[in-house]
Amino acid sequence: MITIKEVSNKKDLKAFVKFPFKIYKDSKYWTPPIISQELKTFDKNENPVFKDAEATLFLAYRNNEIVGRIAAIINWLEIKDQEQQKMRFGWFDFIDDLEVSKALLDKVESIGKSNNLKYTEGPVGFSNLDKVGVMTEGFEAIAPMITWYNHPYYIKHYEAAGYSIEKEYSESRFPFSNVNPDTFTKAQALIKRRYQLKSLTFTKTEEVMPYVDKMFDLFNKSYSSLASFVEITDIQKEYFKKKFISFVNPEYINFVVDKDDELVGFAIVMPAFAKALQKAKGKLFPFGFTHILKAKKHSKDVIFYLIGIHPDYQNKGVHAVIFNEYYKTFTEKGIETCYRTPELEDNIAIHQIWKHFNPEVYRRRKTLRKNLL
Repeated sequence: MITIKEVSNKKDLKAFVKFPFKIYKDSKYWTPPIISQELKTFDKNENPVFKDAEATLFLAYRNNEIVGRIAAIINWLEIKDQEQQKMRFGWFDFIDDLEVSKALLDKVESIGKSNNLKYTEGPVGFSNLDKVGVMTEGFEAIAPMITWYNHPYYIKHYEAAGYSIEKEYSESRFPFSNVNPDTFTKAQALIKRRYQLKSLTFTKTEEVMPYVDKMFDLFNKSYSSLASFVEITDIQKEYFKKKFISFVNPEYINFVVDKDDELVGFAIVMPAFAKALQKAKGKLFPFGFTHILKAKKHSKDVIFYLIGIHPDYQNKGVHAVIFNEYYKTFTEKGIETCYRTPELEDNIAIHQIWKHFNPEVYRRRKTLRKNLL
């Protein structure tokens, strides 16, 4: 018999966060989160997303043993401002037992119906900066820290529960040796002159900070046309500054500004931390920090985390300016492989940016939905 229990105290929350360590303990490809950071994600005093969203966490038990978990999420900005009557869910992990997954999804659906929402969609987080999608291909590749990993059996549980595909994502990679600077070097010089643009590069994190708010504003503008985009609020900007910027080498942040010093393009690249996080085993102390700092300085793999161009400058080649700076930095650091985070399959504009590098799609993932009415 399956028993579903709502997470209501710190002990339960820690059990919720640590459950994946159990079902992925023998996986070479799962990347564990930092436990302390995951706990803060669900702390209403730490994560400002709870100003505009709510989450109910559930654990599934069989014979007093945890066998599954799920987060039922309502983002009120999405519902009220975008009129998307959607019940979100994420952090969905379970043993290979249909009774377990169904019992957890039933809880999500019940909350959705009680709030008169039209459908559920998952796995997703609170916003577009959270992890997204259940993997359907690419199980034998290590998962970056900014994506979820799951067992191959997960997808059949969605299908058995009556879920259908809502969105499709792909992740790709390419060796840095694929990059031919001739495809952007001359173009970027011309684009700079034509539109009076200049590139900003950094050597210290404190140099980046004055531009971060502008970057999030541009993120909101450049991604607003995508499906299910939820705007990053002012209070969330401060949170993400603390959560992400310290992980990023300042030389991996590139901004493009116009003659008035207004931001028209940005990109953030991160070192690949997955192997370091596997060694850390979810803990920063006593040695986790050492592994992470070593990866930050010496990783030969990088992940293109975010790239955004102002709508007025899209299709004008601004990405060539960004790539030119990264080419110089990556050459100096001896970067070997470039990875891209999950991108919507129907986001043609972003796929066009990378076409000259002959990327290989190595993983696919989906979100799935179920109508509640």
